[in-house]
Amino acid sequence: MAITEYEDQIKNIVDGSDYSSFIYDFLSVYDKISKATITKLRKGSNNLAKVPGEVHLKNKLYFKETMGDVLQAYSELEDKVAELKSKPRYVIVTDYVQLLAKDTKAGDTLDIKFKELPRYFDFFLAWNGIEKADFEKENPADIKAAERFAKIFDAILKENQDVDRHGLNLFLIRLLFCLFAEDTEIFETDLFTNYLRQMTAADGSDMNERLAELFAFLDKGNRSDAEPSYLTKFPYVNGSLFTDPHTNLNFNAKIRDLMIDAGELIGWQGVNPDILGSMLQAVATEDKRSHLGMHYTSVPNIMKVIKPLFLDELREAFEAAKGNEIKLQALYERIGNIKFMDPACGSGNFLIITYKELRQLEIDILKELNNMGVATMYVSSVTLDQFYGIEIEDFACDVTRLSLWIAEHQMNVQLHNEIHDAIRPTLPLQKAGAIVCGNALRIDWNEVLPHEKDDEVYLFGNPPYLGARNQSESQKSDLIIASNNKKSVKKLDYVVGWFYKGARYVSETDARLAFVSTNSITQGEQVQRLWPSLLKNNINIFFSYASFIWNNSAKNNANVYVVIIGLASNNYSREKRIFGEHSYKEVESISPYLTEGKNVIVSSSTSPLFMKHKILRGSSPTDGKGGFILSEDEYDNVISKYPDLKSILLPYINGKNFLNGIREYCIWLPTEEIYYQYRNNPFIQSRISYVRQQRLNRKDKSLADYSYRFEVIQNINAQALFIPQASSGKRRYIPMGFIDSTSIVAAPNFGIYNAPIFLMGILMSKMHMVWINAVSGRLKTDIRYSAILVYNTFPVPELSTRRKNEIEDLVFNILDIREEEGGTLAELYGSPLAEKNPKPMNPRLLEAHQALDEVVDRAYKSSGFKDDNERLSLLLKMYSEKIAENDQN
Repeated sequence: MAITEYEDQIKNIVDGSDYSSFIYDFLSVYDKISKATITKLRKGSNNLAKVPGEVHLKNKLYFKETMGDVLQAYSELEDKVAELKSKPRYVIVTDYVQLLAKDTKAGDTLDIKFKELPRYFDFFLAWNGIEKADFEKENPADIKAAERFAKIFDAILKENQDVDRHGLNLFLIRLLFCLFAEDTEIFETDLFTNYLRQMTAADGSDMNERLAELFAFLDKGNRSDAEPSYLTKFPYVNGSLFTDPHTNLNFNAKIRDLMIDAGELIGWQGVNPDILGSMLQAVATEDKRSHLGMHYTSVPNIMKVIKPLFLDELREAFEAAKGNEIKLQALYERIGNIKFMDPACGSGNFLIITYKELRQLEIDILKELNNMGVATMYVSSVTLDQFYGIEIEDFACDVTRLSLWIAEHQMNVQLHNEIHDAIRPTLPLQKAGAIVCGNALRIDWNEVLPHEKDDEVYLFGNPPYLGARNQSESQKSDLIIASNNKKSVKKLDYVVGWFYKGARYVSETDARLAFVSTNSITQGEQVQRLWPSLLKNNINIFFSYASFIWNNSAKNNANVYVVIIGLASNNYSREKRIFGEHSYKEVESISPYLTEGKNVIVSSSTSPLFMKHKILRGSSPTDGKGGFILSEDEYDNVISKYPDLKSILLPYINGKNFLNGIREYCIWLPTEEIYYQYRNNPFIQSRISYVRQQRLNRKDKSLADYSYRFEVIQNINAQALFIPQASSGKRRYIPMGFIDSTSIVAAPNFGIYNAPIFLMGILMSKMHMVWINAVSGRLKTDIRYSAILVYNTFPVPELSTRRKNEIEDLVFNILDIREEEGGTLAELYGSPLAEKNPKPMNPRLLEAHQALDEVVDRAYKSSGFKDDNERLSLLLKMYSEKIAENDQN
């Protein structure tokens, strides 16, 4: 049940005039208590209390209504419950004016006005099997506010179908500000809700006039004695929030009630503006409404961006300045001059968290100065006009401004709480830095936030990720404009547009940036398409987070694998850091693959750089469905009828067949001479006639002249090491294996003919998997093996005969275990890295592979490796040295 449903049902109960069945109606709200149980309780059959006016439901409740002193009645009932062997979860006493309650398990108590009960529905959630702590973790005040807001939004939209959406959005922002203000001492408590209740008609017919009048008054700085008395308690707000004229709207009784309920039932002081803003944006955007908690980023993830970008450095400066007035004053002044911009700000999550962190640092500096006996004036250093954003959605821009104002007030309160004589008024509102509505990839960022070479400016955010296949034509044009390169961006993710523009913005200046991105821009072909042009801007990576799951704080969150990349101009002199899950490593340089090392970028190679054996892509039939390819049943039927065709119906090996133990065959007539031997066979005639027709249907009809053979023939009549082109990224290893000389490798899979046994060991090692994960292409999370980008570039050291023999023995052991354990390769190798329903790799096989990994690791480095980053760093170094050597030759 949604939060608002609990509140609304309880509100209907407490707003009634007859409370004779109150406790039964109240229990029925919590639907885990069955209707049958409540019916029996009404009738008295399961009521353990024998005193009129008392209801005792075993393990659940002891309730007492009283017309006397509530506190006295509550004390007496507590004494009675204390003597019971089986304690009820809740004790409740009320005279329907006041209500006292106790959670006997948690020890929490409730002392409220009876009419306030709807707001405290969560106190009794244990009846539904939900402990209060768990509920608060999953359902903060932000969700309650967003659900109320959604109801108001829908009701207003229903009555105002043709309204200007900007005007409607602005009204909703103003409404939310007023509701927040009256609950957080910006306004007098309940001032706005009481205004709606007392000054508007019950049917809502005059609400438009009253709200227009109020909003105009809130923007009036110079007020006269002639102002209406019912408005004079409202303060001057400013901040341009109420400057634009109110858009006329139609209201009704339902909308009026919903707005009043929002004031009465929501504890606005508990909202988190970074979360609430995203949720409000989701409410007003139909395609995001499915779950109000899906659209905000968790604070820990935001901190992964802003801490290494600037916050750690500022905190270190604070620690170094402690006890030194001059240094503290300099830092106080410095943080008031920094500028921040999120060029994909959404509803302002990053800006809000940054603002709060800067204000907290400001407070800590003031406290340190006070502790030193230095008199301070509490003049604000950090202000909202230091914060800038670009966002394509109009409503999100307004939400960002509102959220920043809310954050400002909360930090003003925090300042007073920590330094009691420090008071910084929230009103009149201060202007937030430019929050610009527009397309960030088509706007000049330096016009939004102008900066000089030495200005301290930080850009950050979580830009949209769309892959190349999912981009609209307009978005593709955005990338061309942002990159100034039509050719390179065709196969790049949408997020790279922010990196192109950001790299130019920070180039040759002290500005820095950090963006979240899908990990694809640090893998495979995207590296060689993107990074050479980025690095031309004289920038470098000064910190990074390797691939991790970027989830949000919602109950049902969508997980995405991302990286965080920090870019700075080449004149950045501080140490560079590569972050892991719980630690970081300081390095001299970070590569585009986010490993320690120079800016090495792996490029395609048409021949192997390190190995003698060439890899061949499989053969392509181009036969239409049902041409050259036969299932196992079809093969058996044909052979039983035409045994002489056995020599040209050969095993056909593709990735799916290989991994899942499926047998398929193909008609293999590689030459005209072989074809003539079998051309009169009815089956062969039928299939070739079909292929010919399929090829005649193509634009290029020339292949029809050779309808007896595959379009591309890559086969060599020899044993081959088979490598599937596609494999699950959730496996520790890509399953490979040897196939006999009669088998045909199907494109786009690969065969290495006459491959030595030890080569399979090298290619099925962790070292090769690290290389694959870094430089191969991906389709979603699946690996796409590449001859020219993976195999031909893979660094392999010189191996002694002894080392080769050692690896071969381990490969034979793996092959033996596969055969002994049985099952398909897909089953044996499982998907142990899957997030949901992981399927374990066969334990014997895993142990054998780990033994192989140790030997292969030592072939590269005698002491082995600490982690995969070390492995990749060495491989990139070997690759760059080979390229340099080849260039010299």
